[in-house]
Amino acid sequence: MTKDVIALTPQMPDLPTLLAGLYAGGPDLGVDTTADGAVVQLCGPDGRPLVSVEAPILVQVPGETTRLLDHAVEDGPVWWTEARASTAVAEAGRLAGSFAGRLATVLGGTVWPPEAATTEVVPLTTDVSAFPAPAAGPPAVDVLTDSTAVVIQDRPLIATTSWLSDALRTTTATDRALQIVTPPTARLTLPTRTALRGLPNRWVVQDPEHGYYDGLSGAVLHWKNGTFTPVQDAQGAARVAEAFTPAPDTGDRQLILTLRTRHPADENLVLGHALETAFRHLTGAPPAGWSTAEPINLPWSSRQLTDLARARAPRPTWLVAVGHPGRPALATLRVLRTPAGVEENITLALGYGGDETPPLDAVEELATALDTEHGLVTLLTSLRSARRDLTVPPRLEAPPVPVAFTLGSDEAGTIGLVRAGHPPLGPVPTRLGPEGKPALHYVLGDGSGPHSSVLQRLIEHLKRG
Repeated sequence: MTKDVIALTPQMPDLPTLLAGLYAGGPDLGVDTTADGAVVQLCGPDGRPLVSVEAPILVQVPGETTRLLDHAVEDGPVWWTEARASTAVAEAGRLAGSFAGRLATVLGGTVWPPEAATTEVVPLTTDVSAFPAPAAGPPAVDVLTDSTAVVIQDRPLIATTSWLSDALRTTTATDRALQIVTPPTARLTLPTRTALRGLPNRWVVQDPEHGYYDGLSGAVLHWKNGTFTPVQDAQGAARVAEAFTPAPDTGDRQLILTLRTRHPADENLVLGHALETAFRHLTGAPPAGWSTAEPINLPWSSRQLTDLARARAPRPTWLVAVGHPGRPALATLRVLRTPAGVEENITLALGYGGDETPPLDAVEELATALDTEHGLVTLLTSLRSARRDLTVPPRLEAPPVPVAFTLGSDEAGTIGLVRAGHPPLGPVPTRLGPEGKPALHYVLGDGSGPHSSVLQRLIEHLKRG
């Protein structure tokens, strides 16, 4: 039974339509709001939330519904209204389906997943008072303990929705771990993988044959003291699940760029230009859209991005950007205010099939543009054998193989051109830009073999300066 249901409609659901949807449970259920009115909840007689409905968002970026749901809709903007059902009450999933089905019926839209759509009244037969009252927490959280917030997701692709973003912010603020539990058929988007990177956050895979294991490391897990932790052997080492086998080699590859820029904190500063430059050099077009969560709903605008980051300063701002359909491209951008100025930390991933060639020959020209125009600090370029669609399965995947490293001109000058330009064990860098103040571009390999040791020696040499 589905727990998340999404209505996709050409018109924004107005208040009467939302009320018609919320009547899915009949007159005995109540309605409440949370998150400063951004979330409407359909509640049982005791006030327990059964279905939480987030405010509709207008998705204006082409291809987003297909990317996240494998659910194509007609060209043009679409309103995305997401309902999340409680996992504790049997009728909640049907209530969410009836809510979404009513919106789609009135407004002429569709429902994901299609089999969830209905317009029937779903009476509450479960005695919800028999269950202990849930601990207060974000609407997305299914289990909340002193140390951990657990989110149960059964959709095929786990995106960094505003639900999950809110849960992550809340858990970080309360020193809790965020742990997402999914079936083994689920995959993560790259932004979700980034959000879960680093303990104590985890992707917990519930395998019917092998129990629980970490979808990123393969460690066998068990529930202990209110959190999922690794099962240890007699020597204290974690065991790897039998299901965590290598992903099949399809020939797909991902080109990954990790770059950092730094700018003076000027009132005329416009952010996002480095990311836009990377997209143009590698895909031939700027990003199609950006957002603070998935689905990515806003058309690309560096000015609007800057306005948001400035309004949040000095707090960091985390954003996601996506490319146009046809070339899988996803990026995360983190804006930080530091004593040295304003920094942008960017990770950009692009997907290629076995019959496509990643544009490694464009990286040097890109590095030059980033340094001369956008305050490049460092740029690491890597290749990895992984899915073209940029999603992450709960399988063992090969790590990225470094192919190039670029040191921005200011950073190279701080280290010293003599030292940075002559690492004792190579590689000898190419000088980019003005001769008197060049950036240094180190070619580490072609991605066909492991070159991590070369990069590690280079970084150690540069740090000793």
